[in-house]
Amino acid sequence: MSANDNHDNHDSDTTGTTPTTPAGSTEYAPEHTPRLAWAQHSPEVYKAMVRLDRAARAGLDPRLAELVKIRASQLNHCAFCLDMHTKDALAAGESVERIIQVAAWEESRHFYTEKELAALELTEAVTVLTDGFVPDEVYERAAKQFDEAELAQLVAAITVINAWNRFAVTTRMVPGHYRPGQHG
Repeated sequence: MSANDNHDNHDSDTTGTTPTTPAGSTEYAPEHTPRLAWAQHSPEVYKAMVRLDRAARAGLDPRLAELVKIRASQLNHCAFCLDMHTKDALAAGESVERIIQVAAWEESRHFYTEKELAALELTEAVTVLTDGFVPDEVYERAAKQFDEAELAQLVAAITVINAWNRFAVTTRMVPGHYRPGQHG
């Protein structure tokens, strides 16, 4: 697997990169345990999700795709996916500054292109369907920045990360162990 086969690692080995306690400092809180190894118990669904994830991000700029995944994961409070996608974004060449600012992208618009801003706005609208729909003006801004095929891929990528977030949050997947390309 490559570093881009990111969600192949959602239910994987837990050796890795959790924070370590520096000498003489306060201990970190203990890790929680996962509720369920869902991929082991539902392998066909997991494999289908991996295929869907690959298909959804095909043709999208990898850095844009990671920003979208980070923003959706922030909104969904998915620590596992935040760990994964911030690391993948860095590996794809994204800057720490832009990764940090994506949580407040509306106030730091100058960090992003108009295309990225449209993608982030659409990500929020699709992720938080509190009004039961994606506003026309949000969709229209995205449609001005992406051709129809690319927009279809973007909508698919947003939908897929939301599904991954729901699996990870529901089953309490543990963040901190993912390394880009660890299965590569």
